[in-house]
Order: sequence, then C-alpha cells, then structure tokens
Amino acid sequence: MRPHYSLHSIIALFIIAMTSSLLTADEPDEAVEDQAEQTESDKRYSYRERHDPNGIGKFYLGREIAHVMGHQGIRWLERPEREEEERLSLLIKGLKIEPGMTVADIGAGSGVISVLLAKAVGPKGTVLAVDIQQEMLDALQDKCKLLNVNNVEGVLGTTKSPRLVEGTVDLVVMVDVYHEFDFPYEMLNEIAKSLKKGGRVAFVEYRLEDPEVPIKLVHKMTEAQVKKEALAKGHGLKFVENFGKLPRQHVVIFEKL
Repeated sequence: MRPHYSLHSIIALFIIAMTSSLLTADEPDEAVEDQAEQTESDKRYSYRERHDPNGIGKFYLGREIAHVMGHQGIRWLERPEREEEERLSLLIKGLKIEPGMTVADIGAGSGVISVLLAKAVGPKGTVLAVDIQQEMLDALQDKCKLLNVNNVEGVLGTTKSPRLVEGTVDLVVMVDVYHEFDFPYEMLNEIAKSLKKGGRVAFVEYRLEDPEVPIKLVHKMTEAQVKKEALAKGHGLKFVENFGKLPRQHVVIFEKL
C-alpha cells in the first residue's frame, strides 16, 4: 500500500528540501578548499628519496629541510659554553630592542633566548615564546619561575603557524630554527602577518659559507638562501641588514612593508 500524504505534509517537505538545498549552496565546500590548499603546497615543495640523513627529504627552493630537534636536546640548548660559542649577549644588542616592545621568539625551546629577550624589553615589554612541543614550553615555564621572569608568555604553535595575533609584534627572532620548519613558506607567511607595519624578523642561522662552523650541513644556511626564501612572493618583507658580528651565525634582518 502506498503511503498517504496530506497537502500540508507535501508542502512542508518541499520547504525543507528547498531550504537544505539553499544552505548547501551558500556554504563553502571545505573539502574542496583543503584540497586546493594542499595542491598549492605540493607545488612549493619537492621530495627526494636520496638525501642527507639529517634532513627529511623535503626540499624548498633547493634547500633540504632539517629534522626538528626534539625536547630531548634541551641539555644541548642549555650547554654552558653556548655563550662563548655563539655570543648570544652580542646577538641581543645587535637586534636593537627597545623597552616595551613585543618580541616573539619562534622555536623558543627551553627559553635560553626568551629570557635574554625578556630582560631587553623590560617589565613593560612582552616576549611571546613560541614552540610546537609542549615539553619545551613546560621547561621554559620552569626556567622563568626559577629566574623570576614574569614577562614571557608561552605559545603552542603548529608546523604552519605560530598562532600569533595579526599586526601585534614588533620583532620576531628565530635562532637556529627556521631551517627546521616543515612548511617554511606557510610559517613565514603567518609570521609576517603577526608583525606590525615596520616590524622586523631576524633569521639567526649558522653560516653555510663557513666550513669551519662545526654544524651539520642541513642545519646551516647561506645568506643568499635566507634572502631567497624571505623575499619570496607573498611575505611582504624587505631586506634590512645582515648583522655579521657573531662567531658562527648570520643575523639576517627583514622589515615588513
């Protein structure tokens, strides 16, 4: 037996069907958008089966991306000879930080650089310590408590974004970390968005030009490669200077247009 529908029921069903159709047409197809984004990302990167064992086999603008240092490497970050080897105190002076600034330390790790930055910006300034590993942020929090540092805020980022508020940061500092980004284009794009107009971003990378720098090759970058990537279309950055007074690293600085 066929089901019997009243005229009111038929009208109600028709209205529901039309409403559902309109809502579906108005809503963006997230699956299609995600696929388009993935396709664009695939165009930026290439992959090779034969590559440096210290890299991940993924290449961006001719450079192989290095493996990320895990939280197990905290002792190396905290090594007592680091000041002598890298002159971190000289780095802070070279960054021309002013009291009251908001500075982001991307790849903050256990907070060695963040603490130095916190002193430079003073009590009215803020350091946003970004890392993708919660274990690193936990170690950083412990360090700040021990040293009574109150102007450092931990931020759990992702491999594609530091999760910073757009247009709020005066200076972004990346010490020995940019070369490990899984998605350097996307990450730098988000970093650039976080900068105020005229805000700066500093790439601190071991010099690949110098064979005497005792660091694995994929963990070093040339100044030319840093510029090539930072000035890629879409970031809206311009080159400012290379502070070349550190014993092992470039400090290549760019400004947001």
